[in-house]
Amino acid sequence: MEIPSLSRQPFVAVVDYGMGNLRSVVKALEVCGASVRLIETPGEVGEAEALVFPGQGAIGGCMQQLRKNGFADLLCGWIREDRPYFGICLGMQALFDRSEESPEPGLAVFSGEVRRFPSEKGLKIPHMGWNQACWQDSEDPLLEGIAKPAAHFYFVHSFRVETAESDLIWSTTDYGGAFVSGVRRGNCLATQFHPEKSQFYGLRLYRNFLQLVCSVTS
Repeated sequence: MEIPSLSRQPFVAVVDYGMGNLRSVVKALEVCGASVRLIETPGEVGEAEALVFPGQGAIGGCMQQLRKNGFADLLCGWIREDRPYFGICLGMQALFDRSEESPEPGLAVFSGEVRRFPSEKGLKIPHMGWNQACWQDSEDPLLEGIAKPAAHFYFVHSFRVETAESDLIWSTTDYGGAFVSGVRRGNCLATQFHPEKSQFYGLRLYRNFLQLVCSVTS
């Protein structure tokens, strides 16, 4: 299977807040047709048409770094203006009010909390490996070329989002019960799973997001 070409090459900024190796995300976006720049300060965002935030590690340290280097304000403002955003793993969790992992507040872009998987269910934590993302709207153009009503993606996480905003939920996944594995509102998309580690469907999702970028910024 081949990844379809984009209508043009969009310029994407990948947030590098100093925690983690982002090369696999950058490479995947480039394979899908984007021009990519790693940015270490908000001032480097320049003429970027989309922001990608592949967060990883502990959310407390992540939020402290985002606030210290000014990325917290950039991310909140960017999403508030409905500019294309893709958050991955911690890049999804950080969008919510708080996490029981840390007293450090989240970005509070959306209402909800991040909670640890319950150990009393005998689940292995972290939730690691392939699992299905079950789509809430199989007609979403972001799912073009991706298996429906569900597709397998790669997960690595110990905490999951809980939100009462049902219209925000883009996908769910079963691990000791259903949890939110993807959210979307307007041009803001975020997933708990890692597209860059998810082979064809992960690349196809990146490509579809980039096509969205092309359409809304042309």
